[in-house]
Parts: sequence; structure tokens; C-alpha cells
Amino acid sequence: MKRISRFFLTLVIVAGLSSAGLAEEGMLKPGHPTHYVVKKGDTLWDIAGMFLKRPWLWPEIWYVNPQIRNPHLIYPGDELNLVYVDGKPRLMLSRGPLKLSPRVRSEPLRRAIPTIPIDHIAPYLSRSYVMDASAMDELPYVVAFADEHIVAGAGQRIYVRGLQTDTPDQYDIVRPGKAYKDGETGEILGYEALYAGSGKLVQGGDPATVAVNRTRREVLTGDRLLPFSKKDLATDFHPKAPEKAINGTIIDALDRVNEIGQYDVVVIDRGTADGITPGTVLQVNNRGETVPDPVARGRARTALDASFMEEVKLPDEEAGLLMVFRSHERVSFGLVMYARKAIHVHDRVVNP
Repeated sequence: MKRISRFFLTLVIVAGLSSAGLAEEGMLKPGHPTHYVVKKGDTLWDIAGMFLKRPWLWPEIWYVNPQIRNPHLIYPGDELNLVYVDGKPRLMLSRGPLKLSPRVRSEPLRRAIPTIPIDHIAPYLSRSYVMDASAMDELPYVVAFADEHIVAGAGQRIYVRGLQTDTPDQYDIVRPGKAYKDGETGEILGYEALYAGSGKLVQGGDPATVAVNRTRREVLTGDRLLPFSKKDLATDFHPKAPEKAINGTIIDALDRVNEIGQYDVVVIDRGTADGITPGTVLQVNNRGETVPDPVARGRARTALDASFMEEVKLPDEEAGLLMVFRSHERVSFGLVMYARKAIHVHDRVVNP
């Protein structure tokens, strides 16, 4: 049996890439606490937001203590204390004695708190497809249904063309959806692939027979099949600002129609080709309206000029923050971390 004595993990507070850094008192959030006990249901983002004006900077302030097996894990019951070392603020994490018994697996017995609320994005981590048109056209497709059905649900069989004999036996069934377009140029960046259900190959051939075992929506003729590979959900996000200038657009809001708020999932027209990776934090700006300028019209000097109404573009206004949790080459999915005002499709996403 091994006992790990009480230890401290120092979080060095720095302001990103600036030389002055978070060592300045002004970088701490007004009214910040000096002590906090981590509770079940907390996220690292929420805790960082209690102390810092910019919570996405917390991965850059982590001081890795080599005495700790995994210093990036924080658990309910851990204590955070704000102290000053050499006149500079530091956050210290303390944890009581922990007994560990020999065991085959080394995973922590307690569940560490997540970076962001995972339950809001879990459905999109394993199944959130964006495909180009050529890739979609090459996929196997549903051609008919068994027992004279016109649609299929869980427990029914479908006939599929294009399955190869050496393919796996588990598939996701997806439906070609709307085109994702660049918010400025209108260029098609990819196509939405809506998850319809899952199935298992029961008999090969042309057509092959697939048993549908789960559905989110009815399976239709023309739906495509993607080989399913079980992967662990990526939940260990490290928030960071983009490394280069980003000027993109929200092009879709999943499961929402009008206004977008905190913890809603959105699609943006920037991806790995633009340096956007999971953990990238972006500021959302409401687009400024374009309005007529009646004064400018009144100052027109000729009748021809008087018929022209000059228009003025109002400034964009900050509306909130989002964090990307899944990125494709040209398109990414993000979770709105907070919204100070309503967010809409076509709003801008820029560096925070």
C-alpha cells in the first residue's frame, strides 16, 4: 500500500503571450474568491471563470508538478487557494491524503471534473458528420426494405447496394443533408450527414441485407451507410485562443431555429485548414445592421443625389464565447460557453 501525502499544485497566472501576464492584479476577475472547494458538477471553465477574466487561459497557467501523477485532473473535494508569491498571485490546489491499493488498472477511482459540460455535446462527439459531395456519392446506399415496408425502423431489415465483401459488419446510417456554405463567399464547404440509425450486416451480396438495430429518425431509400468504429469520446479539451487571425461565421445551429444561447451547439465555417482544432475559443459578435443615413441624404446637392439614400454599416457587437469541440477540414462544431445577448446564425466568430 502506498500513501500519497498532502501536496500542492501551483497554477502560475499569466496573461497568455504578454510579457506582463496575469501577474498584474488587474487580470484577476473583480470580486474573485480567495478560497474554493471543488464540487460535483463543476467544470474547469467555470472554476477558472471565478478567478480570471479570461477563463480560456487556464491551460497556459498550469504549473506541472512532477510529484503528481496527472496534474490536469481535479476532483470534487479539492481545495483552491489564491495566494501571493513574490508579490504575484498564484492559485494553489491542495488535496488531502489519498490511499492507493495495488490494482491492475491505474485509472482514478474518482471521476475528475470535465473542462466543459460534456452532456451538452456527447451526441456530437461520436456522430457529427461533414462530408463532401463526392465522398457521399461513393457510399453504399439503401435501395429497398424487407417485408414491403416503405421506411424502416429498429428491428427491421434494409437492402443495401455497394457494400464490399471485406467491409465491417457494423454501420451508421446517414442521410445527405443541407450544404454548409462559407458565410461570405457562399462556397460549399461540405454537406451535413444526418444520423438516421445504426445497423448490422446479416448477409452479403448485391444488394446486401442489413438489420437496423437503432434509429434516431426513420430510414429512407437513398440513405447512406458508413462503417462504424467505436472510439473513446474526446473529452479532455484544452481551451486556447487561435494562433492566427480568424474571421468566420456561424452557419448553422443544431437543434435550434431562432436565437442561440448558452450551451447550444453551432457550426462555423472555419476548420483545421484555418488552424481551428478542438479547444479553440472564439468570440461571437452580432453583425452590425446596415441602416440608412437620412442626414447624408439631406445634404445632397443635386436632384440626382437626393434620390440616393446613403447607408451606414453599424459596428459588430460582442455577444458571447464559444469553444470548438470537433473540427473538420473546412467546418467545425462549437459549444456556446456564454452569451451576453442573443446569438444568431450569420453572426461573426473572431479571436477572443
